[in-house]
Amino acid sequence: MVNTTVGFLQFKPELGKVKDNVERVRGIIEQAGILPRYLVLPELFSTGYAIMDAKLLMELAEDTVEGGLAVRTLRGLARKYRIYISFGIAERHKGKLYNSAVLVGPGGLIGVYRKLHLFYKENLIYTRGDMGLPVFTTGKGIRVGMIVCFDYFFPESIRTLALKGAHIILHPSNLVMPYCQTFTRVRSAENRVFVVCANRTGSEMLEGEELNFTGMSQVTSPKGDVILSVDRTFEGIEVVDISIDEAIHKSINPFNDIMKMRRTDVYFT
Repeated sequence: MVNTTVGFLQFKPELGKVKDNVERVRGIIEQAGILPRYLVLPELFSTGYAIMDAKLLMELAEDTVEGGLAVRTLRGLARKYRIYISFGIAERHKGKLYNSAVLVGPGGLIGVYRKLHLFYKENLIYTRGDMGLPVFTTGKGIRVGMIVCFDYFFPESIRTLALKGAHIILHPSNLVMPYCQTFTRVRSAENRVFVVCANRTGSEMLEGEELNFTGMSQVTSPKGDVILSVDRTFEGIEVVDISIDEAIHKSINPFNDIMKMRRTDVYFT
């Protein structure tokens, strides 16, 4: 039996204030009484969401290999506390901007995922992800995948990660629609995986339109249960114990293994 802990950090980033946001997160992590082995932060946590000025965003974005302030800081915290941290940033790569999730651990940078399904006006400034849906093996053979926010709307995203052997889906988000907290319960159950969704609080103005973020970060289990959740305004870290065995075994009874019984001969792709 493989047991571990997962959790999320929910807070309100300040638009365009990278240093302040990174320092806020550092403080929350360093002052936390308990840290999970796998910690998820919101999407675009260092820059905030509603930046539509490509030149400005390019200046605020980070190269994950060289490591800007957010990557360096969280890499150091992961090493210090011997944990894994997944967080969303604006990534700068070869003159393009990506809405990316980064995974760091005790040994440093582990991997990057670039958001496949851009939401709303993100399409005007970011490039669609070009790295597929990678799965990363961490301590004790635990396999994790990442998606970013609106990716949850597409069942193929988490299904692909589950078919690749992911046990835990790390989900940095800036949610404004009311669906995710329900949808990811279904995604967990239909794929028998844990989903750790870290959302943000507060609101921002996007070209005269107010975006209100829903908070309510949560962890859902392979049975589709919500095993950890907070409200819209909570700021801080919450942690829950999980058993990876629940995500390894895909049978719901002696006759139905939900992965082995898939009818790929008749599905439309």
